[in-house]
Amino acid sequence: MASSPAFSVVSFSSVNTELSVTRPNLVPVNPRLQFRRICDLRVRNFRSSASRNVVNASVSFPAQEVSPSQRRPDELAASIFSKVTQTDRGVSLTKEQHLQVAELTSELSKYCIDSPVTCPLIFGEWDVVYCSNPTSPGGGFRSGFGRLIFKTNEMIQVVEAPDIVRNKVSFSALGFLDGQVSLKGKLIVLDEKWIKVVFEPPQLKLGSVEFQFGGESEVQLEITYIDDKLRLGKGSRGSVFVFQRRKPIV
Repeated sequence: MASSPAFSVVSFSSVNTELSVTRPNLVPVNPRLQFRRICDLRVRNFRSSASRNVVNASVSFPAQEVSPSQRRPDELAASIFSKVTQTDRGVSLTKEQHLQVAELTSELSKYCIDSPVTCPLIFGEWDVVYCSNPTSPGGGFRSGFGRLIFKTNEMIQVVEAPDIVRNKVSFSALGFLDGQVSLKGKLIVLDEKWIKVVFEPPQLKLGSVEFQFGGESEVQLEITYIDDKLRLGKGSRGSVFVFQRRKPIV
């Protein structure tokens, strides 16, 4: 449901003194005395400067871009949503844009709590708003050929206490026939971050006709981040999922 700061070591083993120009026929100056005079001069200049009243003084620094590692979780979440919205759950993104999403989700995962599978925030209704592999959610309906026939309207995952998962994909076939594929599964906790869901055979509804097809299936998913609005997951084959909560928690 978070790179170590770099430190540089500066050596102060030598003191950088001002260089004097050697001129002929001049009495050489004692280096220690010269260094002390320079220090005394700098101290007097500092005191003189500090005693002045400076009005409307300001210091400007060049603008610096904030790296992703310096962003707060809510900022990272907002960036993720902005990149995946209106992309057909990632289908229309370029390879470079997928890499940007992967970088953001990886950065946000560093803020994940220790045991997300035990967090009550996991329960509720979630929209699947992104998947790095478009065929992972929805199977053949989301393949290149399937998208020519079936237009995905909604892709929802409902997690009910204590251990029920319902996946629903609603679509329109050929632009006029509404349908829905639904799966019901049992959630099994594998460890503090990984879960397994064993699904019953899917139910297909096409118009007024409803029937069961296929057999049982199972998936494994790592919960890499969760909060009250967003959940990140990673499949056993590396697919990245972004879920957005449908209804706010009251």
